[in-house]
Amino acid sequence: MAHDHQPAPRAPRRLRIMLAAVLVPAFLVTVIATLILWPGDVPKADETDPVPRFHATVTKVVSEACPPTPEGPPDPGPCGIATVTLDSGPDQGQTRETELPAGPGSPSVGVGDAVIVTPLTDSEDPNATVYTIADHQRGSPLLWLVVAFGVAIVAFGRWRGLAALAGLAVSFGVLLLFVLPAILDGGPPLPIAVTGAALIMFVVLYLTHGISAQTSVAVLGTLASLVLAGAIGTLAIGLTHLTGYGDENAITLSLLHGEVDLHGLLLAGMIIGSLGVLDDVTVTQAATVGEIARANPSLSRRELYRGGTRVGRAHIASTVNTIVLAYAGASLPVLLLVVAGGRGVGEVLTTEFIAQEIVRSVVGTLGLIAAVPITTALAAFVATAAHRPSKPRAPRPPKPRADRSEVLAALADDEGR
Repeated sequence: MAHDHQPAPRAPRRLRIMLAAVLVPAFLVTVIATLILWPGDVPKADETDPVPRFHATVTKVVSEACPPTPEGPPDPGPCGIATVTLDSGPDQGQTRETELPAGPGSPSVGVGDAVIVTPLTDSEDPNATVYTIADHQRGSPLLWLVVAFGVAIVAFGRWRGLAALAGLAVSFGVLLLFVLPAILDGGPPLPIAVTGAALIMFVVLYLTHGISAQTSVAVLGTLASLVLAGAIGTLAIGLTHLTGYGDENAITLSLLHGEVDLHGLLLAGMIIGSLGVLDDVTVTQAATVGEIARANPSLSRRELYRGGTRVGRAHIASTVNTIVLAYAGASLPVLLLVVAGGRGVGEVLTTEFIAQEIVRSVVGTLGLIAAVPITTALAAFVATAAHRPSKPRAPRPPKPRADRSEVLAALADDEGR
């Protein structure tokens, strides 16, 4: 999202007033909506998760052959005992033995691994506590990856890269502090998602690209495209009769938090997901038209629009494929499961999970297609206004100079009187 373009020329004062007259009220409405929809007291993690999780370190692993099962062949394992030292919790510092985790998806552990353990009541002694290895600790590796990510962005983008990281932090802050808690609190997902997306858009675009008429064009194009994507998504979900219960995560969420509107949550996810690609397209279109106008200030608005649209078509052609492949990649395990069931292609594509991914792709693509002409037209208008040559002032006519002889004659006549 951090494109390194030359700064656009300063727009005329009248044009800046027109843009502010549209954007300032929109920003105020976004802030007011945020305050109205701000979540109340959301239950904390330890209040909603009844199973505590503690950190531990594996100090010893003893593997052994798995015993035969009643059905015949032995369990594929692994089988054995792992010794762990608890690093947190009421038994911190103590050493406990636990069975090696087994089964599909179970973590594979070795000596020195940092793991997460959960305490359980011993079935033989209710007063005793046994620990089971639930997962690996991924905090440190993820932290180093994030540090490498930030260093690479700042090293390449410099100050613009640093602004992009600040914008990314703002995006996560809005999602984690406002959007998700507000939906979890039982608020309407669609207004919350639209408000959160607008708030992210205003802060991130101006923070990353600076306050200018060109950025304001990108903001207006993104805002209009988001509204259009929301309308298309509402219509598409209604026509396809999607309920939002298309996957196991949604069903689990409905069981744990029945007050969450999954139907609205589905549409909210489409809007949030479209925002990241929309602002990339709108910023690129606004910058492209600005660069064309700067290279040839004599071009008309129609010519700028045509040139910018040609670039937009090429951008859309590649972005559409990116959107579809991103959704397909995220849904690959479910796609394999559905296809392996032996059902026909038509039946597979019309299942709710696959249908909602298709609707996501279509809504995001239509929003992108709409963003190109909207942003390009606005950018052409602003660019021609910014590059329009000012009318030269007509030179003042020189004051007529009186002839010296005439002045002397007039003075002599006055003296004769």
